[in-house]
Amino acid sequence: MSTETTVEPTPAAPPPAKAPQRSGLPSWAVQGLVSLSAIVLALVVGAILIIVGDDQVKATIGYFGAAPMDTISAALSAVGEAYKALAVGALGGVTPITESLTQATPLICGGLAVSLAFRTGLFNIGAQGQLIVGAILAGYVGFAWHLPPVLHLVLAVIAGLIGGAIWGGVVGLLKARTGAHEVIVTIMLNYVAIYLLQWLLTTPTFRRPGRTDPISPIVDANAQYPQFGSTRLHAGFILALLAAVFVWWLLNRSTVGFELRAVGANPDASRTAGMSVGRAYIIAMVVAGALAGLAGTQQVLGTDLPLTDGVAATVGFDAITVALLGRGTPLGTVLAGLLFGALNAGGLQMQLLTQTPLTLTTVLQAVIVLFVAAPALVRSVFRFLPKQRGAGAVLAKGWNG
Repeated sequence: MSTETTVEPTPAAPPPAKAPQRSGLPSWAVQGLVSLSAIVLALVVGAILIIVGDDQVKATIGYFGAAPMDTISAALSAVGEAYKALAVGALGGVTPITESLTQATPLICGGLAVSLAFRTGLFNIGAQGQLIVGAILAGYVGFAWHLPPVLHLVLAVIAGLIGGAIWGGVVGLLKARTGAHEVIVTIMLNYVAIYLLQWLLTTPTFRRPGRTDPISPIVDANAQYPQFGSTRLHAGFILALLAAVFVWWLLNRSTVGFELRAVGANPDASRTAGMSVGRAYIIAMVVAGALAGLAGTQQVLGTDLPLTDGVAATVGFDAITVALLGRGTPLGTVLAGLLFGALNAGGLQMQLLTQTPLTLTTVLQAVIVLFVAAPALVRSVFRFLPKQRGAGAVLAKGWNG
């Protein structure tokens, strides 16, 4: 009897998986498109909030079934008028434009302070405290010393840089020597700086003679940033742009900057390669603190002039959102600072003309950052956006790629 062997047919190999389509655009262009899309989405969210809070729209909702166009017309009118007032207040002439630049000036320097730390793998939440200490020293030199022009301003600015650098350097030193987490340390130092300023303004040295409220003497004219014409825009804006150029050079054209970026990308590998991780942390926080201190000088020597307990406002915290929107790059931080400055300046006009709450601009800023931090969400809405490998992890890694 013969036995026949049955040969099973070999199953066909599955077709090769399609490689994901990647964009031919450079990384910065893809990230820029995502950021612009995030801004558009934020404006849509803002429009919804305007419609929900508008009294005229609420009045037409009651008879929406009978006359739906009345509600639609009221909604479009509310959004159009609010955003028109926002644009006019930010860009509608020389005065609005210079006011937008004035508002953006400290945001740019504060954003650079946060961005530089990000690139080194550190989360500098202490720009507010560094700004305050810089403002304290700059303000003191400005109103307590009496020096010739130029020299007085230069020394006041240097004092502000030193103050911020010391406050940031403490964080870097503790991180390098003890491993203390920079987020906790910077948050605590923020409170120390705030209460230090409040106490100083109660002392005879810092309190203005004849006043009982916490306000310092006005900074001498020789220590004030020169202003452009009759506007509030001052030479501190030029220093902010120069600071951005300096940060770009430091990160991309210097040996120290290479070490900072290497440590931010992989501290273990950098240590194996012979780099001093602790030294990089100290340098990054000293320079970041100096940049925040520069923002403090722009407040007390250029915009506010007297030193008060509100001299920092929320600039140090807004700087974090500026750095996030700018994706940790000097150019992106400058553009983000200009955007937020325009929103701050235009928001006042929007509130004045349309009674739209000023807090709407804060909501817009927060929503913009929310969408920037979630690129997958933005791409789910705008399907045409090109994809980029690892784009979703850019924020988490501090934009070191």
